[in-house]
Amino acid sequence: MELKLMKALWGMPGTYETQLRQIAEAGYDGVECHVPTEEEEPLFGELMDRYGLKAVLQIHTEGPDHSASFEKQARRAAEFKPELINSHSAKDSMPYEEQLAFFGHAIRLEKEIGVPVAHETHRGRAMFTPWSTARLLRELPELRITADFSHWCCVCESMLPDQADNLALAMRHAVYIHGRVGFEQGPQVPDFRALEYEYALERHEQWWDEICGLHLREGRQSVMFTPEFGPPGYMHTQPYTNQPVVDLWDICLAMGQRFRERFARKFG
Repeated sequence: MELKLMKALWGMPGTYETQLRQIAEAGYDGVECHVPTEEEEPLFGELMDRYGLKAVLQIHTEGPDHSASFEKQARRAAEFKPELINSHSAKDSMPYEEQLAFFGHAIRLEKEIGVPVAHETHRGRAMFTPWSTARLLRELPELRITADFSHWCCVCESMLPDQADNLALAMRHAVYIHGRVGFEQGPQVPDFRALEYEYALERHEQWWDEICGLHLREGRQSVMFTPEFGPPGYMHTQPYTNQPVVDLWDICLAMGQRFRERFARKFG
């Protein structure tokens, strides 16, 4: 089974040229980013071809009609023939029947455009808790998710010891992993390498191992993983100066290397 190690453009400075060259030279297999604009499209396509990078394109539904927002963005993203569309889908405040209608429409459109769609387990979205996600997955078994359980740790103020059944269901539907380590008080620990957060790292790695194991047992050809630590706002900063406590590029690279080595030992 192959590992496809992706790098998010989130928080990276510079142009497409500098970003994609840096990502390729670091040994990543691809990028996750927003859908390029029409003006950006020619350069983006040329650089992705030049550096041999795969794409995961991210969309965010919004406005009074989330289904229409999803369809417009998903159709545009599909034009790039990405490996996957990662969607921040619907709203946590949306009534359940409206959520069902939204995701039913999303499943039908996914089949039409021919590109896999993974709906992210993200705060503020329909899949913001383990139990809300599990309810949707039980009713709509064709749904697939991006597993970013760091958000659930934050929302639930725990490392989810009472959510084993819901986690197990979510992992069976996971087709993409966002490798960020969350904890009881936030979606991102200051530094996953710090001993005081070793317990949170171990918990997340257990979840990621389980997803990889499921992929292997189901005969899937690959696992996609993005070490998705975020810039200040997500990243902790020093008071008064707002200086980041770690370097964003370095911490993502360290997590990517750690996961690559772990994956090779266990699943390669």
